[in-house]
Amino acid sequence: MTALSVLDLVPISSGSTAADALRSSIDLAQRTERLGYTRYWFAEHHLNPGVAGTSPAVVLALTAAATSTIRLGSGAVQLGHRTALSTVEEFGLLDALHPGRFDLGLGRTGGGPATVLDVPSRVVDGRAENGLLIPPKFDVRPLLGSPRFLLQKALLLLPGAQPPVYTEQVDDVLALIAGTYTSAEGEEVHVVPGEGAELDVWILGSSAGESAQVAGARGLRFAANYHVSPATVLEAVDAYRAAFRPSATLAAPYVAVSADVVVAEDEATARELATGYGLWVRSIRTAEGAIEFPTPEEARQFAWTQADRALVQDRIDTRFVGTAAQVADQLELLRDATGADELVLTTITHDHVDRVRSYELIAAEWARRRS
Repeated sequence: MTALSVLDLVPISSGSTAADALRSSIDLAQRTERLGYTRYWFAEHHLNPGVAGTSPAVVLALTAAATSTIRLGSGAVQLGHRTALSTVEEFGLLDALHPGRFDLGLGRTGGGPATVLDVPSRVVDGRAENGLLIPPKFDVRPLLGSPRFLLQKALLLLPGAQPPVYTEQVDDVLALIAGTYTSAEGEEVHVVPGEGAELDVWILGSSAGESAQVAGARGLRFAANYHVSPATVLEAVDAYRAAFRPSATLAAPYVAVSADVVVAEDEATARELATGYGLWVRSIRTAEGAIEFPTPEEARQFAWTQADRALVQDRIDTRFVGTAAQVADQLELLRDATGADELVLTTITHDHVDRVRSYELIAAEWARRRS
């Protein structure tokens, strides 16, 4: 049966603090470890009032000290504003104290547009062959050109700095870990700690672009984001598989696919718990920055326009909300459409107890189907 894992943004709920969010995330990691989830990843986001996950390595260090067996990782470190060396050093430190427990997930940010691999479309009338919903593509260009996004980019980069070429950064990360890095002048570099670290390197991507291609060409594991870009998940996994070449660490393609889920004992309760999600996504896609996750009552007070609804509709339509059986049915559709080896679940509710319960219910249903 396909493994289940967790992606956590460390969301801050309305009326709470970043410290509350961090404590809740560490508690959730401990609970999902006991529930048998395979791995627990932290995302990296900046200048979002409702997200405390600004530094995956820092949160991973805290979580590693509070857990013992679940695999931990970044989903993903954003390479557009950091160097390969700083990334390997950070994760080398983690591995030194907790060897063999970390995934180094690398994300592409900045660096300009990349060539998209031309793969045949598997979408007919907005559906995959098995019926999985594949909505129209969301146009991210207005978001990337917003003053707030440009300010974030300016604050993350040193003055005059330009994001390196992503493929070159990935190659540098791999070489530094392997101990084979040599400069153009022939100088060797050895990173301590970092060289020889027992890290599984993953590439995260949302399209058939550079991320999927470098993951395949370097024989790395690939995670595709249905929860962020449901319109392009099929082309992303198809491009990865088309580019795949076996490596010393991976003989065949390995794909994880993310999904937003909310599970409760009955569908009405689940939909109530999910009420704040649309408003939260709207805050991201208007470049305001993710708001503190609202209560259902707070979310219902917002006056939606048609433009607002259009902005978030693809994310609302592709979130799996309901009973454990209903959500498991949708996860099986996602798995079968993408050929996923693993599913990575991200759940955000206002109250921590409801988020914990969602992971408990789907884990129990998934285990029942495996037996």
